[in-house]
Amino acid sequence: MIGSKRHLLAALPVAFFAFMPSLHAGEIEDRNTANAVAFYEMVFNDKDVDGAITQFIGDEYIQHNPVAPDGIEGFRTAISGWLAADPSIHAEIIRTVAEDDLVVLHVRSTSAQGERAVMDIFRFDDNGKVVEHWDVAQPVPAEMPHDNTMF
Repeated sequence: MIGSKRHLLAALPVAFFAFMPSLHAGEIEDRNTANAVAFYEMVFNDKDVDGAITQFIGDEYIQHNPVAPDGIEGFRTAISGWLAADPSIHAEIIRTVAEDDLVVLHVRSTSAQGERAVMDIFRFDDNGKVVEHWDVAQPVPAEMPHDNTMF
């Protein structure tokens, strides 16, 4: 009986550490979320595209936006063009959602063209760098058939 208790007690640390990957995953999600927010702020509110690329984009950048070219230089060209055409662009991050290596930003984007609701999805590499991007955006209408907002 005593021997079996020793084996049980000896196995407890192994059982405890079996749960550590989920804790580590949460830390990774927190890091990636912080990086996504900082990246977005740097690009759209600080207008520092080159700094954001240097600090937050990985060795590759896969683009899924239908009007932006693929790759890091494609990102630089598209974003720099949009910001030059409308320097009033401003982004307010309303909420974030993170799962595994993905972070979603729900954003209120304002510009000379009006207000838009945006959902940006970023995939991160193991070093916390952005390597892939998807987004959807729609104008915020003046009137809606309900009292809810888009945010």
